[in-house]
Amino acid sequence: MTLNGYFTNLLSETVWIDASRYQDAERQYQEMLTHQRLNNLPASRRNPCRTAENRQVNENTGTGHIDYESDTDKNLLSRMQAVEAENKKMRARFAELNDKLDTVWKTVMSIPINCEPNQIQSEPVKQAKSNVNGSADDSDIDLFGSDEETEEDLRLKQERVKAYESKKAKKPAFVAKSSVVLDVKPWSDDTDMKELEVAVRKIKMEGLTWGASKLVPLAYGIHKLQIIAIVEDEKVSVDGLQESIQDIEDLVQSVDIAAFNKL
Repeated sequence: MTLNGYFTNLLSETVWIDASRYQDAERQYQEMLTHQRLNNLPASRRNPCRTAENRQVNENTGTGHIDYESDTDKNLLSRMQAVEAENKKMRARFAELNDKLDTVWKTVMSIPINCEPNQIQSEPVKQAKSNVNGSADDSDIDLFGSDEETEEDLRLKQERVKAYESKKAKKPAFVAKSSVVLDVKPWSDDTDMKELEVAVRKIKMEGLTWGASKLVPLAYGIHKLQIIAIVEDEKVSVDGLQESIQDIEDLVQSVDIAAFNKL
């Protein structure tokens, strides 16, 4: 058989001939790891049988004390003792609160249930005047007031009405006003803007008041006149005001509304 044929047979073989050797090596490796972990443990935990014997001896002697040699066991014991002490305090506090609650309950139950409310003594109602025979005089009792008014009452009522009417007449009526910002544009840069403003302000109407004005540059050295007009809505028509300004044909090219606000 050639060498290549031998390896071919090994590849097709399903039986692991050296399995025991590999298993022994793995067992030795695991034992070595176990010995290393035991060496790292405290002395009290390396021999668990010894610790169990100590516990059994203590239980047989009736001392009830277990020899905890490791730091972990000591910490656990101290924590358990702290929990037991806190539990005792809580039980004592609960018993104290329970006693107080019983005292309060006994006090409440001792209050009489069928107690009558205090009767408030009210002042006696004034009786109507009685005549000689002891019967009340119906003429002195006016339940709904007299329907007849005296001259003094009529005079006071008339004075109050007159005072109210005069006060109402003196009160100024509300006048709706608006603030209109007008842009007045000239024909060219040669237009005299001061003359234009004077001509605009010469327009007079009832309910029209002219406000501040300024020159706003447009383009190519041309400025427009921006002027504020305060108008009463019922007396002045904004459209009519624009037409009146537009009638200044020599100086005014157009009139536009820049802003309109109610006052």
